[in-house]
Formats: sequence, structure tokens, C-alpha cells
Amino acid sequence: MPQQPQETGLGRRRRRISDTETEERMLATAVEMINETGLTVSLEHLRLEDVIRAAGVARSAVYRRWPYKDLFFADLLRELARGADAATIGELESKRGIAQAVAEHADWVETPEGRERLIAELIRGARDFETLRRSSAWRTYLALHATFLSLEEGPLREDVGAILEESEAGFVERISESYRELTGLFGYRIRAGSGVTFEQLAAMASAALRGMALMEPTIPMIEKERVRSAAFGGAEAEWSLPGLAAGAVILTFLEADPEIEWDEARIERVKRELVEFRS
Repeated sequence: MPQQPQETGLGRRRRRISDTETEERMLATAVEMINETGLTVSLEHLRLEDVIRAAGVARSAVYRRWPYKDLFFADLLRELARGADAATIGELESKRGIAQAVAEHADWVETPEGRERLIAELIRGARDFETLRRSSAWRTYLALHATFLSLEEGPLREDVGAILEESEAGFVERISESYRELTGLFGYRIRAGSGVTFEQLAAMASAALRGMALMEPTIPMIEKERVRSAAFGGAEAEWSLPGLAAGAVILTFLEADPEIEWDEARIERVKRELVEFRS
């Protein structure tokens, strides 16, 4: 059977794209462009024609879906809010810092003083702040919040606010679960009489770090300066200011659980779990 010739030039027709696919391509392309350059408090730096060209869609289909540019930007803000997952920002680097501390000091779990030092080291070794500073996703997240605050009262502000609130709730839930898991592993609990929950602790600690990340450009010592300290019962070591701030919030509300018995079986079990966590 003879091979059919390939169509070229004017004989080749572009596949018709549905309105739904046009919408998906436009929003995905705009989000990608913003993630590369960063979001500002407005979307005026983003040209609709540039998005149409980058998305490879028909101009007529775009204007059929969004007759006015502001309508597209409103949907884009909703899309950015849906993708703004605060919980994932810095998670990988933070886990690497924790794993490094565990790898070097797993034997500290054998004594109460060692466990106190290890928890301090876990906080000192976290990389959340450094990751926030480098992350374009974090800058977009901050700008998105600023944009939300600048919106006039109405359906768009309500939609974006509800989406961001849901994202923050997921963030707090996941971080609080991490706190609950790690404190349980090392035999700690929320300090008796403090009245604080793990969810509230996660919210306070994350707000402190994000506040410092927000102020760092105008207070450079937050990132640059280091303190030689044996803070929070840990070994003497070099601490960053954000690390000290996080430790001050977290460890104010934690204490060793007096009801837990650290016999040899528990110590060996915790060591095994630490090895698994490190891997």
C-alpha cells in the first residue's frame, strides 16, 4: 500500500482546539510565566497577547472566552490561588536538614539530655528560611496575598480568600502532624497548662519564619548574622536568627513527657525509626 504524502505548508491545517482546552492552556501558560518572573501586586506586567502566543491558541477563542482582559486576570488569580500550596514550600530542604541531624546524632536518644540536644539540633538544621528566600514560588505566594488584600469587596475577593484560607489550613495541618510525629518520637508533648494545640503551634512557628522572610530584604542581618550559642539545651553551635526564632516559639511550648519510660527496647525502636527516616 503506497505511503500517503505528508501535508506541508498551506495544506497543513492546525488542529481545532476546544474552548475548554483553550482555557486550560491559557491559564497554565500564564501561571508558568508568572512562576518564572514572579508575581507583582498587580498583573499589569503580564500581557494577554504574550500569553496567547505562548499558549499557541487562537486569539478569537480567547476573546470569546474572556471578552475583557480583566475577566481573564480574575480567573488567573483564582488559578494562582489554587496552585499556591504553602505547605510544599521548603518541605524538601527542611527534611534534608532534619535527616542530616538525625544521621549525625542518632545516639543522643539514649539520654534525656541527648534528646533535648537532638531536638534543638533538628530545629537548627532545618532549611525552611533559606529555601523561602530562594523560592520564586514563595515570592509569588507573598504577592498573591498582597494582591488579595488590594482587591475590592466582591465575588473575586471572596473566591481568592476562600481558596487561600483552604491552602493555609492544609499547610497548618501538615506541619502540625510533623510536629506531633517528631515530638512523640522523642518523648515530648505540649507543655502542661499551656493550653496550646499542635495546630496553633504550627501556625505560630510558620508565621514567625514567614514574617522574618518578609522583612529580610530591609533587615539584612536576619539572613547574614550568626550567633554562637548552646540555645535550648543543645550543643554549642552556630545558629541563624530565623533558627533561634523558630526554636523560641516551638520549644517554649514543648516538654519531656514524664509518663514515657525510656527503656532499652524503646531506645532501640527509636533508633531504628531514625535510620528509616534518614533513608
